[in-house]
Parts: sequence; structure tokens; C-alpha cells
Amino acid sequence: MKRTTAIGLIFLFWAIIAAAACGAKKTVISPEVASSDEALYKEGEKYLTKDPERARLYLRQVIDSFPKSFYAQKAKLAVADSYYNQKDEGNLILAASEYGDFIRQYPYSPSASLAQYRIGLCFYDKSLKPGRDQQKTVQALAEFKKVTSQYPLSEEAKLAQDKIKDCEERLAEHTFTIGNHYYRVGAYKASTERLSEILTNYPLFTGMDKVYFFLGDSYYQWSLLPNSPVKTDQSFPFFTKLVTDYPKSKYAEKTQDRLKEIRAAQNSVKK
Repeated sequence: MKRTTAIGLIFLFWAIIAAAACGAKKTVISPEVASSDEALYKEGEKYLTKDPERARLYLRQVIDSFPKSFYAQKAKLAVADSYYNQKDEGNLILAASEYGDFIRQYPYSPSASLAQYRIGLCFYDKSLKPGRDQQKTVQALAEFKKVTSQYPLSEEAKLAQDKIKDCEERLAEHTFTIGNHYYRVGAYKASTERLSEILTNYPLFTGMDKVYFFLGDSYYQWSLLPNSPVKTDQSFPFFTKLVTDYPKSKYAEKTQDRLKEIRAAQNSVKK
């Protein structure tokens, strides 16, 4: 019984501490500030960096009390920025949602392109390196493409183009990693399928020389397996493309050897 009472007192103690903490954080908005959209916005702006929660209280009051005000639009964007600037994954999710709401409420705002660009950044900032889960890279790419398609003349469209290139580079490298894994374990059908995706989806990939080599060599090695279809003719165009377009590639010499082997095999068949 005494133990139960002691535990109850401990819980009561922490409840009092929590209540006191909540009370200490409670913000009372004066009537003078509450009656002015500008004053509310400026109060919120003042706390954006040092106390984002308090800043959002003022900013949301602008949105709720003065929904058609010029400051309501600024406040809505500032709320989204306040989440984005905290950078952790949970707040980035909230930021993306707030930016989306901003675009829906103010589709013709000059800041709509900025909001869309930052939605992309919310995913981009947490995207992982090639070889790991690329879901956020895929989401970021889709959002950046919306910037260039919906706001093609905006400054953000130029920034989005750079991010699109980077996202596609990551996804191409990730796809290559998977394709190369299949190549190394001798699953050549799977490796050709994966590596071919890069040619179709990411034609500007900077590592295209290695794609040509491993794609060509996948077909070549596939042909050498017992009871396998002859695929050397399919490897020839990729090897030729590599030595023509990337003569200084580290794969060029090995590719030349493969071409000699293919030609020798073709000549022996003719004889």
C-alpha cells in the first residue's frame, strides 16, 4: 500500500512539473497585437529562429484572423519555412505539407514556385546515397520536375534543373550498382535488364562508359554459359559505342580485347 502511494506521489510530482512547464511556455497575445495583421506577423517573424513554436502561434493567428490579408500569405509561407529550417525528418514532412497547402491556397502567388521547389528540397535533403533506399530521391525528382513544368520561367526552375540532374545521377548510379551486382554473380539476364534501364531513363548519366562496358559484357558472358543463346551480336554495339565515345575510359582497353574476341569468333564460324 505504501509503495502504491509513493508511486502515485511520484507521478503527481512529475505531472505538476509538466503543467508548470506548459504554463511557462504559454503565450498571451495582447489585444493591440491581436487586432493587427501586421503586428501579429512581425511578432511571429521576430521569434522564427529562436522560438519557432511561439512564432507559429502568431503566424497562425494572422492566417485565422485575417485570411485575405497580404500578411496571411506571408505568414503561411513563414510557417512552412519554420518547419523546413528545423531540418529533422519529422519537421521536413510537416514543411512539405505546409508548402503544399500554400500552393493550393495561393496558386497564383509569386512565391508558389519557391514553395514547390522547397517541397522538392524536403525530400532531397534526406535522400540517401546510391546503394541505399532511393525512395526520397524519387520523390524529390518528381517534385523538382513540377517546378520546371508548372513554373518554367521562374528562378526556382533553374535551381530545380540542377537538382533534377543530381537526382537522376544518383538514381542511375543506384541502378548501375544493382546491375553490376547481378553481373558479378553471373545473373546476366538480370544485369542486362537493369543496365538497359539507365540508357532509357538516365541518358545523361556521367558514368555511361561503364554502363556500355558491363551491358556489352553481360551479353558476351551470357553467350559463354552452357546451353545459353548467343548474345555476342547484342554486345557488339555497346562495345563499339564505348571505344568510339570514350576512348580514354579505363574500360576501353578491355573492350578492344572483347571486340577482337568477337570478331575472331565470327570469322571462325564463317570458315
